[in-house]
Amino acid sequence: MSAEGKKVRVRFAPSPTGYLHVGGARTALFNWLFARHHNGTFILRIEDTDRMRSTSEASKAILDGLDWLGLDWDEGPNVGGPYAPYYQTERLNIYAEYANKLLESGSAYYCFCSSEELEAKRKEAEERREAPRYDGKCRKLPESEITRLRSSKTPCVIRFKLPPLGDTVVDDLVRGKVVFKNELLDDFVIMKSDGFPTYNFAATIDDSLMDITHVIRGDDHLSNTPRQILLYQTFGLPLPKFAHIPMILGSDKARLSKRHGATSVISYRDMGYLPEAMVNYLSRLGWGHGDQEIFSRAELIEKFSLGAVNKNPAVFDMEKLDWLNGQYVRKALPERIADLALADLRKAFPKVSEMEKTKDGMEKILAAVRCVQDRVSVIPDVVGLASYFFADKIEYDAQAREKYLDSRDVAPLLSKLKDRLAKVEPFNKPGIEACFKGLAGELNVKLGVLIHPARAALTGRVESPGIYDVVETLGKAVTLKRLEDAIRSLG
Repeated sequence: MSAEGKKVRVRFAPSPTGYLHVGGARTALFNWLFARHHNGTFILRIEDTDRMRSTSEASKAILDGLDWLGLDWDEGPNVGGPYAPYYQTERLNIYAEYANKLLESGSAYYCFCSSEELEAKRKEAEERREAPRYDGKCRKLPESEITRLRSSKTPCVIRFKLPPLGDTVVDDLVRGKVVFKNELLDDFVIMKSDGFPTYNFAATIDDSLMDITHVIRGDDHLSNTPRQILLYQTFGLPLPKFAHIPMILGSDKARLSKRHGATSVISYRDMGYLPEAMVNYLSRLGWGHGDQEIFSRAELIEKFSLGAVNKNPAVFDMEKLDWLNGQYVRKALPERIADLALADLRKAFPKVSEMEKTKDGMEKILAAVRCVQDRVSVIPDVVGLASYFFADKIEYDAQAREKYLDSRDVAPLLSKLKDRLAKVEPFNKPGIEACFKGLAGELNVKLGVLIHPARAALTGRVESPGIYDVVETLGKAVTLKRLEDAIRSLG
């Protein structure tokens, strides 16, 4: 329930002119969290009245993005609800009805000015260094002239008759009180010549009819709000609460765009990010709860409030997202990470396609993923980190060879280790660990004297997961062969 005792109803109302971008996803998330926190209703409405740019593919992309993030809607496409339809192009008769009410009451009028005429006036205003505003030419056309022009099918729009004086005040839940002078606004278009509504008109009508209690959206919509408030007041409709959340900036403090990297939410899925990490990260773009960085979904619902939303723009930080995603990867079941990594592993290592057909092969894939999971930031990292588990032949990197293999003492050590490991049964981590420690004790050397060259010989690298895990995951046959190959290369 809201503070007024009315059940919270919020909406996410994207325009299907492209994918679900990061800013839109953050807006959807804040609406969803607010609804869930208050045991309210989250509505999805598709504002598809831009006939030139709206596509069914974009609508599907938006729904797919919300599905991936786990932002389920209570009313909307594929779900239905008491205020259907939820596509604006299926509600055109409703907007026409409300536009006629304004015409009949004298609160709106037909405008027959051509686009060329309006463009010329816009340029004149720019030359005078004034903000372009409609001059009201058609505001007082005689009824006879309107009838004549309408009868001759002269193209026209419908404009809202704006009060010329006074202020329109937005009591914003994030930004506080914002005052707009009506004299700086103009008689804006509510219905276009093709019979389609403009954004401000359709959004106002739908928000009212769908009983929306809180309009939570990006602060780029703040300038639209006074026009919508004036429409509410003219119709005598109760106002919803408005909350305009800060925009998202790139690392250079410019508005987030394609030049900063991927802006599509689905792109982050394809790049190997987990949805729970993305939800956690998006929630922190403009909102916070003390110094806490990692939130479960339940915690986000419990702690979210509009009062904690920041007025200042949020900066999208890829390094922080990578760190956060890594935290979630570490907590995830290895089976899930292996499943997500399979497509990349198949591309990199053709043998994986055969391995996954058998239970034993899948267990080996899973063991490799489990071994490197703590080092993964995004799913494609698995390929590089686990490559030595799937490669038929490994290459020694220069640092590993120089630091741990280019010594005449190494070959005898590896030979002794190979002979001892050949006798380990069962070939598991406890037995492997005992083998290493026992040999180090017999040779009276520190354990690292064995471990470091063994790691270089088995992985080709200076660093890897724990050597006992690596040896167990490689298996006896591969381990012995790689040790033999290293001994030969050193000879």
